Amino acid sequence: MKTVIVTGGATGIGRGIVERLAPEYRVLALWHQHAPDALPDGVMTVRGDLTTAAGLEAILAEINAQVDGPIHGLVNNAGLVAESPMDGFDPEPVQAMFQLNTIVPALLLAGVLPRMEAGASVVNISSVNADLPPKGAALYGASKAALNTWTKGAAKELGPRGIRVNALAPGAVNTPEKPRSEELTAAFAGLAALGRVGAPNDIAGVVAFLLSDEAAYLTGEVVRVSGGYRL
Repeated sequence: MKTVIVTGGATGIGRGIVERLAPEYRVLALWHQHAPDALPDGVMTVRGDLTTAAGLEAILAEINAQVDGPIHGLVNNAGLVAESPMDGFDPEPVQAMFQLNTIVPALLLAGVLPRMEAGASVVNISSVNADLPPKGAALYGASKAALNTWTKGAAKELGPRGIRVNALAPGAVNTPEKPRSEELTAAFAGLAALGRVGAPNDIAGVVAFLLSDEAAYLTGEVVRVSGGYRL
């Protein structure tokens, strides 16, 4: 059975991805602050802080201890949102956001790359906000735009080795842990061609496709999964 690593796999979209992949893959879910509860049977977990050098080193050591053989997939899902209004903001949470959203995916890929072979796939969870920066949090959009650019560069560099790298850009997604208010949900739904907001399984299904051999000729792309948000 092929092995896939999912960061931020305990809650939200990450948990939806883990649940979708578990029947088909040997899944290793990474988590930091929110402990996983009742994940599918067979899912392995590793707790650690990807944003520090020591934390990343410990996580990579634990991955090597728990997983034998090659790693087929890496889903960089963990992320942060920080406010950054134009009239002033606290740089510390914004720097932490860039570290997790943009730098960590590159560092983690570098750490597991020696165990990836031709046919492996990387999926980076981006956001429609890379193109549609939110008011008061434009630097969040910038962190995802940088992730998209890195995705294309990684695809170009790893293509000759048969390793694919793509990004998936969700629109508004309600999760069990952090549902939007009815008013805000209705507002986002009204901006989507399909007339609803997304759910974790909407994202997870496309992740499963990007990891699969069905997407064998797809790399360097940013796939927008938004229900037609703001068409």
